[in-house]
Parts: sequence; C-alpha cells; structure tokens
Amino acid sequence: MSVITENGLADMLAKGLAAMGLALSAEQQAKLLAYVGLLEKWNKTYSLTAIREPERMVPHHLLDSLAPLSKLPNQALRMLDVGSGFGTPGIPLAIARPDWQLTLLDSNHKKTTFLRQAIMELKLDNVTVVTDRVELYQPESGFQVITSRAFSDLAEFIRLTTHLLAEGGEWAALKGVYPYEEIALLPTSVHVVGVDSLAVPGLDAERHLVHVVKVV
Repeated sequence: MSVITENGLADMLAKGLAAMGLALSAEQQAKLLAYVGLLEKWNKTYSLTAIREPERMVPHHLLDSLAPLSKLPNQALRMLDVGSGFGTPGIPLAIARPDWQLTLLDSNHKKTTFLRQAIMELKLDNVTVVTDRVELYQPESGFQVITSRAFSDLAEFIRLTTHLLAEGGEWAALKGVYPYEEIALLPTSVHVVGVDSLAVPGLDAERHLVHVVKVV
C-alpha cells in the first residue's frame, strides 16, 4: 500500500524536473501523474511493470524517460518508441513535447490495449499506437528518431529498425551502464556519434543515451 500522498508525488516530480532543468507546465505535470495513476490501476490486473508503488514509478518511469530530453533534437519531429511496453519513454516524452509525433510500437496486445486507453484518457493527440512486430511494421514514412528503453541489444535494435529510419535520422537508445560490448558489436554500416551520461533524480543507477547514425 502506497503511503505517499498525491501532493507528495507532485512535489517529488516537480523537484525531479527542476533538478534536470526541465520546465514543464502544471498541466503537463498533472498528465504525467495521471499516467502513473493509470499505470498503478492497470498494473493490479495486467502486471505491466514490476514497480508497483507510485513513489517509485515517478523516478523509474517518469524521470528516467524524460532524462534524455535535453540530449535530443529541440525541434518538431517524428519519433518511434520500439517495444514501448507500458509506454516508456514514449508517453512521458509525448506529454513533455506536444510538438513531437510519437508512435508507440509493441507486439503485445495486452500492453497496446493499455497504451490506447492511456492516450485516450490523457488526451494525447500526438501519439499513435501500433500493435505489430517491428520487422513487419511498414509505415508510410520513416522516423527522425528511433528510441527504445529495454527492447534488445544495440545491434539487434538497429538491425530490426533500419528500414524505419528516415534519411538523416538517428537511433537514440536508452541504456543502463555504458554499453561497451554492445557498441563493439555494431555493424560497420552504422556509427556511434555520441554517448550521453544521464543523471536521473531518485535513481542510484547509471543511465546512458547512445546516439547512432547510418554511415553515409
């Protein structure tokens, strides 16, 4: 049973955003907390995430998803969240950047059912949910940024999504510890242009964002 109040969660979120230098409106912060509420509610029946307490969801799911924001292009773009699961990082990013068009892709019907309910209740007009295997997904146009939080190793992630990357686009993969071995196994057709170390308030764990582009 959670012992932290709604005001306590709001304070935790606000302090975390401030620590990361992210200025989100009161409405955006309310939507982020509403997402946590939905996740907690659905989790009781569907077991979407092993983290069950809202006070742990704030750093592990909200702040962790938003940590890469300052390292991503500061412009309107189309982003694909591969293996989105229960919506991270896609839903928090969509709330923070309403000018971005987010596609959340997952092959698990239970999870995409939750995602569709969440975007409807949160009124996220900039989010599309797709139930499909990534290698079978054939959108009309590519994405400027393709991300994933816990989908696969880098080489497999890139192999399965190469057909989905727009010309001049980048992969932005969220990882824990610095993925030396995964980077070493990347094909010569791609190039790592940077690895950002991310600080997530409330998480005592390493986080990195790996930027990869096609070799021209």
